[in-house]
Amino acid sequence: MLSNLNEWLWQERFWLPPNNSWAQLEDRDGLVYAHPRDLLASLPLALALVVVRIVFERFVGLPLSRWLGVRDRSRRQVRPNAVLEKHFLVEGPRPEESQLALLAAQCGLTLRQTQRWFRVRRNQDRPCLTQKFCEASWRFVFYLCSFVGGACVLYHESWLWAPVNCWDNYPEQALKPALYWWYLLELSFYISLVMTLPFDIRRKDFKEQVVHHFVTILLITFSYSANLLRIGSLVLLLHDASDYLLEACKMFNYTRFRLACDALFVVFSLVFFYTRLVLFPTQILYTTYYESIINRGPFFGYYFFNALLGLLQLLHVFWSCLILRMLYNFTRKGRMEKDIRSDVEETDSSEGEPDAEHPPLKNGAVRGPRAAPEDAEGPRSRAAGRLANGHTPAS
Repeated sequence: MLSNLNEWLWQERFWLPPNNSWAQLEDRDGLVYAHPRDLLASLPLALALVVVRIVFERFVGLPLSRWLGVRDRSRRQVRPNAVLEKHFLVEGPRPEESQLALLAAQCGLTLRQTQRWFRVRRNQDRPCLTQKFCEASWRFVFYLCSFVGGACVLYHESWLWAPVNCWDNYPEQALKPALYWWYLLELSFYISLVMTLPFDIRRKDFKEQVVHHFVTILLITFSYSANLLRIGSLVLLLHDASDYLLEACKMFNYTRFRLACDALFVVFSLVFFYTRLVLFPTQILYTTYYESIINRGPFFGYYFFNALLGLLQLLHVFWSCLILRMLYNFTRKGRMEKDIRSDVEETDSSEGEPDAEHPPLKNGAVRGPRAAPEDAEGPRSRAAGRLANGHTPAS
């Protein structure tokens, strides 16, 4: 059964243009071609990258964060409560109003105290700045090395400057060792990202990131197997061009270097819009949709590959909308206040939110409970009340 499935999966009509066969891509006369089995090396390499990441974050990212002045804010710890903790872990961190009332009755707490318990408990699970910085620093180093390495590999290739050359003599295009290792490293990196998803910081665009990782893995795997390495290498290079800028901006956003963060955010936005919304559709999508079938008919791989690229472009539009929103806030306030894109929701502001029972005064102090009549409290309580409102009694 497995042999029949394998034979069906690797039918030439799925992977190659009409009138082409796998026999044409066998190594001969000193020429080496891409073979799907080569990608099996990405699995142990992905595990190795996970180990390298752990070592990097521990011995490079963490000391670097301290050197740059990244400090984790102290957080209040909730009082142990078995009933509330069980609901938090099993039912979820945000109970409905009716559930809150039931839990408050079970624990002998007021509704406000129960709401506060869940708010503080949620804040405890939010990732600290040091963890965010270490993750961003690892991705920055990889994306920067990948972009520089990819640019060196493709700089002298004709298809980098004229994408239409990606289809010269396709699919009989020999594989160069440098391109193979760069491709393999990129695939291994994205596989490692999928492996660490349960342990990474869960951001606002978590679902979109998961889709992006799987689409990227499919694109790299399919393009290598169908010998579409030329166009695939251009897609990788375009993405790496802005990814390392994003991670660098995140790193500075976690430090005190606000000016560097603001400048990098503007540069990242310009590069992202140009590469993802201009170059990608006009150069990559155009050549894959139209120029790729000028001298050959369409086949299953043509439709599948273009469908993946189209899905990738939809993700570009989604992230562009988030960046535009950040740019709007940036132009209004003149500075970055939250992390770009995925870190927008990763703030701990709710820890400092005043309770609805005690709204803030105009001078920024917090109004305490309504005072009882002076006759009932005496001078000691009146003095305590003045201290609570931020006033020091005259000596």
